[in-house]
Amino acid sequence: MHPSNQRAGRATPVEVMELWRRYRQTGDLALRDQLIFTFTPMVRHIVYRKVREVPAHCEVDDFFSCGLEALIRSIERYDPDKGATLEQFAWTRIHGAVLDELRRQDWAPRSLRRTERQIGQAKERFIAEHEREPTRQELAQAVQMSESELSERMQDLVLVDVGSLNKTIHTDDSTTIERIDTLQSSDQSSDPVASAERQAAKARFREAFAALPPRERLVAVLLYVEGSTLSDIGKRLGVSESRVSQIHTELRRRLRQQLTDDEMLFSAAG
Repeated sequence: MHPSNQRAGRATPVEVMELWRRYRQTGDLALRDQLIFTFTPMVRHIVYRKVREVPAHCEVDDFFSCGLEALIRSIERYDPDKGATLEQFAWTRIHGAVLDELRRQDWAPRSLRRTERQIGQAKERFIAEHEREPTRQELAQAVQMSESELSERMQDLVLVDVGSLNKTIHTDDSTTIERIDTLQSSDQSSDPVASAERQAAKARFREAFAALPPRERLVAVLLYVEGSTLSDIGKRLGVSESRVSQIHTELRRRLRQQLTDDEMLFSAAG
């Protein structure tokens, strides 16, 4: 969706411009928060458009925070004399910031990502034409590679794609299964050492959580236990949605900092 096809919340461009001018004249942060709240749906839209491209080891919330930071910078640096509306200017800056963050966190070479897109597009075209998955030989022909070269590229992609074990994959006989089903079972439920590690990890997390400031604990409970949205939490706390996002980022930073020495132990908690 292009910004010209999307309204900034319910405010008209004229109303947004008036709000921005009042903020620039007064420096009232409450007015800036109104602008942030108005454009937050646009930030969310841009981020979730790119979510399918986010490396699996990354958190979508990190990209949302990145988008909010770009939005704030856009409000501060906007120059109406340049001809663009604030919405157009913010869209461009937010989109660019999210793409930059995506590239920064993706350790795969761009050439490999281009190959990944090429293979994916060839597979989609084949399925559309033949209503079935291509064999390895057919896919290699479609992307003009030898089978051995295609296998090497696919292996490279597996190595850089650190993903969820619940991600679906396709087998050579065209069936679809979850990645976890391809792993050898190692049930540790009856292992007393593994059980002790899990209990210790959970106890360590409870200690770290209890050490958080009260507001950060409340945000965590509202977000992860009650399932409240950032907007609902902001209304409950009397702060902007962007402020809730900042609190959330900070509490995660604190937890990671406190649990750095226990990462392997903590992973056993499940």
